[in-house]
Amino acid sequence: VTSTARSLLSVDGVRFMYTSLIPSFMGFTAVGLLIAAMIGAGVAEESGLVTALIRKLVIVSPRRALTFILVFVGILSSIAADAGYLVLIPLAGVAFMSVGRHPLAGLAAGFAAVAGAFTVNMLIKPLDAVLVEFTNDAIHLVNPDISIDLTSNLWFSLVSVAFLTVLITVVTERVIEPRLGAYTGEKPADETGGPLTKEESRGLKLAGLALLGVLALFALLTLPSGAPLRDPQTGAIVGNTPFMTGLIGFIMTAFLATGAAYGLGCGKFKSGKDIIKAIEKSLSSLGGLILLLFIISQFIAYFNYTNMATILAVQMADFLSTANIGTLWLLLGFIVVVGILDLLITGAIAKWAIFAPVFVPIFIQLGVDPAAVLAGYRVGDSPMNAITPLNAYFALMVTFCNKYDKSAGVGTVVALMLPYVIWLSILWTALFAAWYLLGLPWGL
Repeated sequence: VTSTARSLLSVDGVRFMYTSLIPSFMGFTAVGLLIAAMIGAGVAEESGLVTALIRKLVIVSPRRALTFILVFVGILSSIAADAGYLVLIPLAGVAFMSVGRHPLAGLAAGFAAVAGAFTVNMLIKPLDAVLVEFTNDAIHLVNPDISIDLTSNLWFSLVSVAFLTVLITVVTERVIEPRLGAYTGEKPADETGGPLTKEESRGLKLAGLALLGVLALFALLTLPSGAPLRDPQTGAIVGNTPFMTGLIGFIMTAFLATGAAYGLGCGKFKSGKDIIKAIEKSLSSLGGLILLLFIISQFIAYFNYTNMATILAVQMADFLSTANIGTLWLLLGFIVVVGILDLLITGAIAKWAIFAPVFVPIFIQLGVDPAAVLAGYRVGDSPMNAITPLNAYFALMVTFCNKYDKSAGVGTVVALMLPYVIWLSILWTALFAAWYLLGLPWGL
C-alpha cells in the first residue's frame, strides 16, 4: 500500500477542514443534479400531473388486471416524492372495494409497490442522480479514472420493475387476499377518486403533446449524423457522450414541459408565475436534504483526506481474497447488511452515504463492477421499507387501514406486509445473483 494515513487532528488536518468547507460542498455534484431533477419533477407533481396519471391508469384498468396495473403504477410513482404514498395507496383500497375485493389487500399491494420497490424504476429519477454521484465519489477514492453513468443500473432496474410487479401481484392474490377473506365492513364516507374532469383530461392531452415535442427536439439534437449531442469523434449516442453526460437535462426538460402543459391545460397554472411558484415550492422542500448533503460532502472530503478508504479497501480486499469466500457471497452478505440496517435507517441517501465510501472501494479492489454494488444496494434497501415503523409513511399506512378496520394498528400492518418483505427479499436477491452469475450488463 503506497498511501499513508493522515490525521484530521494534525496541523495540516485542521487547516484542511477549515479551508475545504465550501470547496467540498460546491464540488459535490449530487447537489446540482438533485436540484436540476427536482425543478422538472417538482412542476410535474405540483401541477397534479402525477396524481392525474395515477387516477387515469387505475380508472381504465381492466378488472382482471387491476392488481397488476396498480402495482406497476405504484412502483413507477416513486418518480414523484409523495404521490405514490398519498394518492396511489388509498386509491388502491378504493379500487379493490369497488370490485368487491378486500380493501386492505389493495392497500397492502399499493404499499408494497411504493415502499418495497422504491429504489428501482423504469425512468431515471432524482434519487438515481444522488446514488450514482455518491458511487462515483466512492470510486474516485481509489480510482479517479473510473465513473458510472445515470443509466448504469438501467437494464437491471427495468427487469426488476417487471419482476417485482408480477411478484407483488402474485403475493397479493395468492397469499394476502385468501388470508383476509371477504370484506364485511362498511364503505368509508370520505373516499376519493372518481373520473377525471374535462379540465384534467385536457391537461393530460396537452402534457402528451408537450412530451412529444420534447422527444422530437432531443431527437433532432441526437439522431442525425453530426448532431451536437453525439460523440464528436465516434458519433456514438450511448456511452461517454454529450447526451449521456447531460441526461439529467433531458429528464428535467421532459418533466418541466409536461408538468407545465398539464397545469396550464387543467387550470392549475394561470401563467408562468404559477410555474415559477411551483418550482420554488419544490425546491423549498429540499432544505433538510441539502443540509444532509452538506454534512455528507464534508464527511466524504474528510474520509478522502485521511486516505482511510484506500487503506481499508486494499487491506480488506487482501483479506477477503485470501479467505476465498467468493465475490457473489460477499455481495449477498452486503445485501443482507443493508436490509438489516434499513430497519433502523430508512433513508436510501443517508445509508448509501455511509456505505458507499467503505464498500465500493473494497469491491473495486476485488474486481467487482461498481454498478453491481449499487444494484445490490438497491435490492437490500427497498423491501424492509414496507415493514419498519421508522418509515415516515408507515403511520400513514396504519391510518389508511383504520378506515376499513377500526382495530388496525402497527401489528396489523406488519402482519399484512410481512409476506411481501419475505418474498421480495428472497426472490429479488435471487434475481440479483442470477444476473451476476450470467454476467449480464447492469445498464448502459
